Amino acid sequence: MDTTVDRAAPARDQAGDPADTGACGGASAGALLDGIPQQRGATTEPAAARPSTSGLPWQSWRSWAPWRLLPTPTGTPFTFFYAIVLLATSLIADHADPSLVHALHQGSSTDVAHLVRNPVLALVASGLWVVGGVMSPYGIGFLVALTALERRVGGMRTAGLFLLGHVLATLATEIPVGLAVLAGRLPESSLHRLDYGISFGVAACVGALAGLLSPWLRWPILITFGGILIGELFAFQDPVTNWGHLIALAIGVAMWPVVRRRCRARPGFSRLAAARRGRDVP
Repeated sequence: MDTTVDRAAPARDQAGDPADTGACGGASAGALLDGIPQQRGATTEPAAARPSTSGLPWQSWRSWAPWRLLPTPTGTPFTFFYAIVLLATSLIADHADPSLVHALHQGSSTDVAHLVRNPVLALVASGLWVVGGVMSPYGIGFLVALTALERRVGGMRTAGLFLLGHVLATLATEIPVGLAVLAGRLPESSLHRLDYGISFGVAACVGALAGLLSPWLRWPILITFGGILIGELFAFQDPVTNWGHLIALAIGVAMWPVVRRRCRARPGFSRLAAARRGRDVP
């Protein structure tokens, strides 16, 4: 009797192709061998994707560094050295003779009379003072807002935004005063009203910075700050300056397309955006 075991090749169909052994040409699921891993026909279920929570607001605080709110000479040189100047002038305002301080403030005022005679000097000198000192709301706002903005768009662009708000808001409020005096609607003393400080520039930088934050930070900041400015306007204590603050804030908001484009163009922005997507670190 012939006991030879038939070890012929696998059966072929009429077209001469091997019999169907699986969807990808490997062993079918029913023909898998026990104890042999990574078989060609084996299929594995993909691991369930874990939901990402990086976009949640509280996740950003886990990597938040408080010291990044303060300027440094290397990281934010414009804000740092400008803050030193403001600290020096605040010390002069606190400790110098009151008559000297009043004369300095009067000479630095961006009133209509000074803007007509020497506009550049008046605008520059006005930005050297902080009304109420560096611990006033606008002094603290200067440190926080300009530091955060400079870390995102750079020193030159931050200086440009500050100057833009400072100059345009000043002109937008003082030119109507001059025209009203010419028309006889305001007394001539309005040409010499005392007006100095960094508040217009700070308001513009706050508005511009809001455009670089995620919505959960952007809108509370704008609503809170804008509400304070509107409340001051309705108090009618200094309507010219109060209108200037609102105008400066609107100028900053109008610069959102510019600051967003500049922020994306900065080196390392794409890498940081990918690592911190949905998070905001000042």
